[in-house]
Amino acid sequence: MTPGPTEMSGRSPWSVRLKLSLRAQLTIAATTVAALVLTVGGTLTLIMLQQTLLRELDESARSHGHDIAALVEADRLTNPLPSSGAAIAQVVDAQGRVLASTPGGDRLVPILSRDDLAVVRAGEAIDMPGTRIGQPEPFRAIGIETGPPDGPQTVLVAVSLAEQRRTANLLRLAIVGAGVVVAAAVGLLSWFVTGRTLRPVEQLRSGAAEITGTGEQRLLPVPVARDELHRLATTLNDMLKRLEAASARQRAFVADAAHELRSPIAALRTELEVGLAHPDAVDPYETAREALAEVERMERLVEDLLILARLDEPRRRTSTDVDLRDVTRDVVDQLRDPRVPIRVDATESAWVFGDPHALGRLVRNLVDNAVRHAVTGVDVDVRSLGILTELRVSNDGPPVPLADRERIFERFTRLDDARGRDAGGTGLGLAIVREIAQAHGGHVTVGDAFPGARFTVRLPVRHSGTRLS
Repeated sequence: MTPGPTEMSGRSPWSVRLKLSLRAQLTIAATTVAALVLTVGGTLTLIMLQQTLLRELDESARSHGHDIAALVEADRLTNPLPSSGAAIAQVVDAQGRVLASTPGGDRLVPILSRDDLAVVRAGEAIDMPGTRIGQPEPFRAIGIETGPPDGPQTVLVAVSLAEQRRTANLLRLAIVGAGVVVAAAVGLLSWFVTGRTLRPVEQLRSGAAEITGTGEQRLLPVPVARDELHRLATTLNDMLKRLEAASARQRAFVADAAHELRSPIAALRTELEVGLAHPDAVDPYETAREALAEVERMERLVEDLLILARLDEPRRRTSTDVDLRDVTRDVVDQLRDPRVPIRVDATESAWVFGDPHALGRLVRNLVDNAVRHAVTGVDVDVRSLGILTELRVSNDGPPVPLADRERIFERFTRLDDARGRDAGGTGLGLAIVREIAQAHGGHVTVGDAFPGARFTVRLPVRHSGTRLS
């Protein structure tokens, strides 16, 4: 359907401009600016040249007028007057009568009117039509006062403006021609330069179009030149690497979570299917107890998954000054009938800056892990080390092998002695501990407690991190 006149007239020129490519827009802009600069510069040059030519004509006319005035002063005036090129000269008295004239001038009528005579006698130069002296082109006239005081006379000199205007017209044509050539050259150069400049951008766009996000790591081409586009491509590639790493972690996390949830769901399903298939041979209370245990296991797993998901979020959290000593005591006091005694050594304040709920979860996970593996007891020590705050949780259970001391902080990692369903772990507790410690600018390590294992967390007193600041 063809748009009507109203639709065509209502179309904004900005919409047409936005349809042009960036290369075309830059070329048009550069050409327009060049044309404007050349126009202004050419106009100023032409005006200055015209003024210069007029000054030269005036000086030439005045020089000829002074020569004739010298003859008047010396009382050697001749008629006709001596000529100088195409200049026309007259000598008139105070009443405007012509006393002498060059051969081409009028010997009866002054070349200037009475009003114009008054102007040139004041020292100004004026333009006059050439028809007053029978010439087609305009003239430029000046006047020189001379003669005795009792009989003042005026020397009038008129020079043709034809040559001056011819020169100005030639210059105007030269300026216009040169301006068109230079503007076209600027446009072509801008088209070429912007094409070469935007070529890496097109390569980046093509490279980005080939990235599908299906798991295959693809990077953008990096320009050779060490310019802004090189830095942009490098930054984008770093971002792609981080996104790919985050995507890989997410895929692994989802796979591990699905695998971990499959076990309690399968066990729960088995308990319920056996109860339904053999109602007479199964104790309902025992079946409900086993099912509840599996539900509690899934609940702990889902809770840990939600905590990790919140820790992975880039948004900022509210942080404040927290006394880790009070947090530790509150966590231990909330434990109901721990399997082994827990001894807390925290006699002085140990301040850190962070999220009190996250720090409480860190302490809780370390204490739960220590209770799970301890034989006779757990020791919790909190101390201030100047710019650091240290939390140590020790148990007298089996030590952590050297080969596993880094691996145990990975998600869904359980050592062989903790893989049983009765151990109660989800494989996420220590991973949560490390995430929280790193979010607060600290770190966690594991060592020997002689006997047993000791987990040590060191946190800075003041940390300006991005996730918890």
